[in-house]
Amino acid sequence: MKKLRVALTKGRLEKSAVSLFEGMGLDCGDLINKGRRLILQVGEYEAVLAKAADVITYVEHGVCDVGIVGKDTIEEYGGDFYEVIDLGVGCCRFALAAPKGVDFFKGYSRKRVATKYPGVAKRYFDGKDMDVEIIKIEGSVELAPLLGLVDGIVDIVETGATLRENGLEVVEEILPVSARVIVNKASLKLRKSEIEKLLEQLEERSRVC
Repeated sequence: MKKLRVALTKGRLEKSAVSLFEGMGLDCGDLINKGRRLILQVGEYEAVLAKAADVITYVEHGVCDVGIVGKDTIEEYGGDFYEVIDLGVGCCRFALAAPKGVDFFKGYSRKRVATKYPGVAKRYFDGKDMDVEIIKIEGSVELAPLLGLVDGIVDIVETGATLRENGLEVVEEILPVSARVIVNKASLKLRKSEIEKLLEQLEERSRVC
């Protein structure tokens, strides 16, 4: 039988996954010294390195059995899979931020908000029954209010240092974010014991944000 295939989000979560796997006693030599390779052997598993949104795609369509991806990506893109473990790494939060000293909710004019996560932002403002114009920004969203394009931003905040350096402050926290384990629905039925073994080992090493 082929090895269980695990999709890993490139970058910071990839490094966190290495720590988790090493804690499980798995050989992560290939993953650490990967070069340009994207499919690597990690002990008894096969790891696939991908961008966050693609981790969801690969797990949802069954070419990967398990994935490790941020809650931010899950919230923005959704998908048909099981979200099973909060690993407690990569902890941060979605927040609404605006220029310091400005009351974002004051007044009756329609607000404009910049974000990389229009889905998250829309659900947040829909929940407040607010009619907001959401503008998608691919780069540094902190720039948009500085240029006068928007009244505020919805973004991921860790320490808040970038906001402060650009004259912004958190108005309201929206949702906690951390790395999650997702599983393909069919894989969980067909390879139940293998996946449950992996999940049990990961859960033992999970933290609380």
